[in-house]
This record gives sequence, structure tokens and C-alpha cells, in this order.
Amino acid sequence: MAGKLRVGPGLDETSDLGPVVSRDQLERVLGFIAAGRHDDAVAVVGGSALPRPGYFVEPTVLAGVRPDMSVMREEIFGPVLCAMPYQDEDLDKLAAAANDTIYGLSARIFTRDSGKAHRLARRIRAGSIRINGGAPDVAVPFGGFKQSGWGREGGYAGVEGFTEVKTVITKLS
Repeated sequence: MAGKLRVGPGLDETSDLGPVVSRDQLERVLGFIAAGRHDDAVAVVGGSALPRPGYFVEPTVLAGVRPDMSVMREEIFGPVLCAMPYQDEDLDKLAAAANDTIYGLSARIFTRDSGKAHRLARRIRAGSIRINGGAPDVAVPFGGFKQSGWGREGGYAGVEGFTEVKTVITKLS
């Protein structure tokens, strides 16, 4: 599926994925991919900059990742998915592995068992969790836990960040 994504300008309605924000970020993302490969991860799809003007990175899926790799421990902010299968049915162990980072902006869970996915989502410390995909919605709050994100955007929680509560008391006698 990642290989079929259309990469192009963010304002182009036919694009599925836009560019990263700057040349520095492009080099940062490519550096994470290179570090993952150096540590024996395999780029199943993508892994390179696209040869065109702009800061475009191919949608990349890395397999063979381990919890100690930088691609698993850092916030990449680029089109990189680190796929790590699990055999353990213990949701507490899976959540502990997911939570073993200083970050907690977002998480993704892919499974055929929606009940298990929701039980796992309750245990993961992330500001946004998507189960089996789904697109973000500006009507719901977005922001992270731990050292990810600054407050909340979107929804009622996002509006609260731009308001101040004021109390005025008047004696009527």
C-alpha cells in the first residue's frame, strides 16, 4: 500500500502525501532510514529521496526493526513506518514496549481483533491512537503525552488553549 501512495505537492488534490517541511528535515528523515538500515532493518518499500524539486521522501516501510533502534525510539516526522510483528498476547507487555520512550505523540495499532485493539489503546500513553488506519479530523483534539506536542489543537480542547476564564463578582446591595 505504501508503494502505491501518490507523493506530490501538498495542495495537489491528487497527492496522498506531501513533502517534509525543509531540506534539514529531509536529511534528518533520510538519516533515520540510513541508521535503521545500518542496524539491519530492511526497507521493504521506499527509503530514498524522490528525484524532483522539493523535499520529498518515498513512503518507507522498515521491517526487522528492534525496540533499541533509533527509528523506533525517536520521532521521525517523515513518511517512515517501522513494522514490528508481535507474538505475545500479553497486552501489558505490548503496551510497556510501546510506552518505552520519552515520546507519546501518536500510535497506530493494526489488528483484526478490534476488542484487543481497544484494550491495548487504553494502555498506550499517546495523545492520538488510530486503529487500522483512519484519517485525522480537525474536530477532535490532537496533541501528545510526555515530551511530544505542545498542548492540544482541534476540538473543544484546542479552543480552550486560546481562552482565559475570568470571574467577576459584584455585591448587589
